[in-house]
Amino acid sequence: MKQFQPILLGSDINAYGMARAFHEEYGITSIAFAHFQLSPTKFSSIIQVNIVPKFSELDTFRTTMLDLGKRMTMRHPNTTLLLIPCGDAYANLLSACGNELRRYFVFNTLDPRLTRALSYKNTFYEICEKHGLPHPKTVVMDREAVVRGDYKDLPFDYPVAMKPSDSAAWLDIDFPGRKKAFIIEDPVELDMLINLSYDAGYEGTMVIQDFIPGDDSRMRVLNAYVDQHHRVRMMFLGHPLLEDPTPEAVGNYAAIIPDYNETLFTEIKAFLEDIGYEGVANFDMKFDERDGEYKLFEINLRQGRSSYFVTLNGFNLAACFVDDLVEDTVFDGNTLFGRGSKLWLEIPRSIFRRYVSDGDDKRRGLSMLASGDWGTTLEYSRDMNPLRWLMIRHMFSIYKRRYAQYFKQKGDLA
Repeated sequence: MKQFQPILLGSDINAYGMARAFHEEYGITSIAFAHFQLSPTKFSSIIQVNIVPKFSELDTFRTTMLDLGKRMTMRHPNTTLLLIPCGDAYANLLSACGNELRRYFVFNTLDPRLTRALSYKNTFYEICEKHGLPHPKTVVMDREAVVRGDYKDLPFDYPVAMKPSDSAAWLDIDFPGRKKAFIIEDPVELDMLINLSYDAGYEGTMVIQDFIPGDDSRMRVLNAYVDQHHRVRMMFLGHPLLEDPTPEAVGNYAAIIPDYNETLFTEIKAFLEDIGYEGVANFDMKFDERDGEYKLFEINLRQGRSSYFVTLNGFNLAACFVDDLVEDTVFDGNTLFGRGSKLWLEIPRSIFRRYVSDGDDKRRGLSMLASGDWGTTLEYSRDMNPLRWLMIRHMFSIYKRRYAQYFKQKGDLA
C-alpha cells in the first residue's frame, strides 16, 4: 500500500468519526485544521487538531493549505496527502480553490457551479424535479416576495416547514426562537417567523414546504461513496429513530438503525452518476405515508455528522477514500449496497430507552443494545484517557438536560 496522510478539515464529531475510521482501518493518526476547537476532538491521540484563526475565510484557507502542502511534500515526497472536508463551509472552500490545491493533495470535490446548485435547497429541488426524484411540495421566497406578502397564499395546507436555503449564511443569524428549521402551525406564526428572519439580517431565500406527517422514525439518511471517475462504489441506508431536540440542532440524528432499500439505492445511484458527482453524498429524506414515497430534503456534499454509523456497520468510509484516491483500485462496476446490524448512538443509552417511541423499531434497537451490537462515535476504547472520558460524560449529561428541557412527543407533527 502507498504511504498516505489523512488531513481533515474541521474539529467536530464528523472529523472525529473520520479520524476514528482511519485509525481503526490503518492505525494512523489524522491531522486536522479548523478555525475553532470543538469538544469531540479534544484530548484525543488519534487526531492532531491545528487551530487557524479565520481558517473559514477563503484567503486564509487557500494560503494555509498551499503552505501546508508545500511543506509536507518537501518533507515527505513519497506520502500522498489525502484531504477530506468535514463540514459544509470547508467543502465549499475546497470547491472554490480546488485546482490550486491539486498540486499537493488528492481529494474529491465538485465544480463550483454544481456545488452551488446542490448546496442551496431551492436549486437542489429543481435538480430533483429534472431527474424525477420526489421531494416535498415547495415554494421559495426572497426578501422582495416576503415584503409583498407572497407567503400568505401557499399552494398547500398547514402545518408547513420553513427553512433557509443558505444553511451556511443562517449560522450568522440570531433572534429569539431561531432554529435550524421550523414546523409552523398557522399563518400568524409564519408571518412572525419569516419577518423575524429577514429583520435579523438573513439575505438568502427561504424555503416553505408542505409538511410531511410523522415523527423522527419516518426519516432516512443515505450515504454514498462516488469515486473520482463518477462511479458509485458503496451505498448505505440508515433509519433514524431520534433527533436532537435542541432548537439550534434540530435535524441532527441521535440514534440510527441500519435499513435497506434496493429501489431507493438504484434511484439515487442513477442520479449521482448522471450529475457527475464525486465524493461522499449524504441525503436526508422522509417517508410520506400519503403516497408511499421517500421525499428528499437535502444533500450534504460530504459525509454527515452521524456518518460513523456506516463505518460502525462494517463499511469503513476511510477505506473508501483510500481505495479510490490513494490506490485508485479497479472497480468492477457492481455497487455495494450495504446491509448492517448495529445501532449507532450519539446519546446515552438511557435517552434511547426513554425517548424513542414504542414499536418494532425501538424493540429492534433495544435488542441490539442487549446483544452488544451498538456503538457511538466518541467512545473509542483505543483513544480513551481520563480527560477524554470526563469530557464525554459531560457531553452526555448535557444531552440529558437538552432532552428533559426540549423534547416533546411529536406524534404527527414531527
